[in-house]
Amino acid sequence: MHPRSLAAWLLCAAAATLPSLAMPADAAAPDDPYLWLEDVQGDKALAWVRERNAETLKQIAAREDYAPTRERLLEVLNSRDRIPMVARRGEWLYNLWQDADHKRGLWRRTSLAEYRKPAPQWETVLDIDALGKAEGVNWVFSGAQALGPAYRRCLLSLSRGGADAKVIREFDTVAKRFVDGGFALPEAKTDVAWIDADTLIVGTDFGPGSMTDSGYPRVLKRWKRGTPLADATTIFEGRAEDTWVGASVDHTPGFERTLIVRALDFYRQQTFLLEGEQLVRLDVPDDARISFLHSAGVAGDTLLLELRSDYRAGERVFAKGSLLATDFAAFRRGERRFQPLFEPTETRSLAGVATTRSHVLVTINDNVIGTLEEWKRESGGRFVRRVAVTPAPGNLSVSAWHDPEVRDDPLAETYALTYTDFLTPETLFLARTGTDARERLKARPAQFDASGMRAEQLFAQSRDGTRVPYFVVWPKGAKADGNNPTLLYGYGGFQISLEPWYSRGMGAAWYSRGGVLVVANIRGGGEFGPRWHQAAIKENKQRSYDDFIAVAEDLVRRKITSARQLGIEGGSNGGLLVGAVMVQRPELFNAVVCQVPLLDMKRFHKLLAGASWMAEYGNPDKPEDWAVISRYSPYQNVKRDGGYPTPLFTTSTRDDRVHPGHARKMVARLRELGQPVLYYENIEGGHGGAADNEQRATLQAIEFTYLWQRLAAPRSP
Repeated sequence: MHPRSLAAWLLCAAAATLPSLAMPADAAAPDDPYLWLEDVQGDKALAWVRERNAETLKQIAAREDYAPTRERLLEVLNSRDRIPMVARRGEWLYNLWQDADHKRGLWRRTSLAEYRKPAPQWETVLDIDALGKAEGVNWVFSGAQALGPAYRRCLLSLSRGGADAKVIREFDTVAKRFVDGGFALPEAKTDVAWIDADTLIVGTDFGPGSMTDSGYPRVLKRWKRGTPLADATTIFEGRAEDTWVGASVDHTPGFERTLIVRALDFYRQQTFLLEGEQLVRLDVPDDARISFLHSAGVAGDTLLLELRSDYRAGERVFAKGSLLATDFAAFRRGERRFQPLFEPTETRSLAGVATTRSHVLVTINDNVIGTLEEWKRESGGRFVRRVAVTPAPGNLSVSAWHDPEVRDDPLAETYALTYTDFLTPETLFLARTGTDARERLKARPAQFDASGMRAEQLFAQSRDGTRVPYFVVWPKGAKADGNNPTLLYGYGGFQISLEPWYSRGMGAAWYSRGGVLVVANIRGGGEFGPRWHQAAIKENKQRSYDDFIAVAEDLVRRKITSARQLGIEGGSNGGLLVGAVMVQRPELFNAVVCQVPLLDMKRFHKLLAGASWMAEYGNPDKPEDWAVISRYSPYQNVKRDGGYPTPLFTTSTRDDRVHPGHARKMVARLRELGQPVLYYENIEGGHGGAADNEQRATLQAIEFTYLWQRLAAPRSP
């Protein structure tokens, strides 16, 4: 998840455009009778959770399609013909592999020569299941930071049950064991970076006052090997109201630097160069994202700026959503000469940036379809564009394999390119800059029969006249007769784009039974860059819901489906989306799958990481913000006899990002009002909802079985 409030008159004007959603008389009282459900591990709260889980499983598992659906989904999740996606560390390619025999996973590695083979030989570095069994902890692997160029020493992150909070322990990838007396940090939301083999920069829970209101590090310290953490030297302190502080250390020979970042909110940050003991702030826009291209022996050091707001440099104004390049040394001298590598249009937006030794790879969305461009920096410091040919209209993902710490890196101009769309499984290519020739490294075989299926892009008109794109994935034989079970999926927040993806689970449990999938690219997302996102935040958040409603209405108008056979689904911010839309327009849908959601928008900023999202929603403690938020907050707007379809809410006890109390309290409130509702809370899983494939299969089977129960039969009274 990633503008300030406008003047009060604009807030009032925006509020006047919202639908009439006056606070119902039977809304939750200010003293909220369900606050006890926010006690995540409390005995009373967990007893309530177990009762709801049992009720849901009794109803769902009793259906004859539940067990075979779960079996098919587990088979798909454990399939060994998946592409093992890798991260390069020196001469090795690392991968985390989960299957039926390794539920939590094998952290393993292989060489590029082996990886090219149809069946590579993998070397296990750490067995997460064996570690958990030996230590009696349900460990979930959460990544590793390795120190180059040897990459022998790693800071391994392990999470209990999939939570965001992690334990960090130093690991030796050659000896394949934890380092005796090595660096170790207790469970917390920690930021850590290597300075050298014996020194770290650490941001963690150092005790009272050391974390922000959002629950992330506020203090950064330099920690020497062999000394107590309590003796670490403070190098930076943010404020409690900041979102987080963090550090990154660039070890590229000739370009060594340490950056300190102070996140003011979800979208704005201050960036400092640490020079000795001095902090030098970089004069870049607070809401810009920065990165670097190091072209040693070619053209020097390039600063890249991704803009989220319009930016004036000299006589020129660059539009939000642009990507700019400039010589970093000249920039530090005060020069502001930028070359635009990408500028947005009404349909084109910046989707991603990666760098090789001398190229910037720019992934672009054009009407939510991926394309790719290369820009090469030449000796004069200017960039020259080369348009790369893309495999087909779909979703592209690019990852550069250049390791700047490897001398004469043979992969310096190499990158991985992944292509997929709704009906085409992922294909992984190994590509090089300067040529369209690509080596197909891996391709996932089809997991469902797509013959006779089709995907198309359509547009709906939102309440204010905005054209909103959406994708429709049609199963074989389906036609626009108003009688198709249809699942409408959306997110609409934090500038996150919903691009085409291939879903084996959808194929096994939805398409194969005649279900239609619809993906809505509503405002609040990033499909058309910052302008699309910023059009639906804070006082304009209702536009996300208007867009989603417009797509639903368009589906009925085009006879793709009917209200009786239309279900909606979303998670996290998307859970807020479907919760709000269910309350506002219950007659449009017959099923609601609301996953790990925000729902109590009066208290979201007081729960876990919620304070970090006020840049998206506003501050409920400010009367002018609450005047807007209160109109759509689902928990405050549910009412007796609302005519809601029976919804399904899912969450995780171990979700320490979006508090499970949101879903718990909403369900309790609906039950109090006599509204039928289903609820399932996985005890593990974090914000992803599940910690291993068996848990994922169970959760997905509950959701798909529920959807078929609701959408394949006449609507319940």
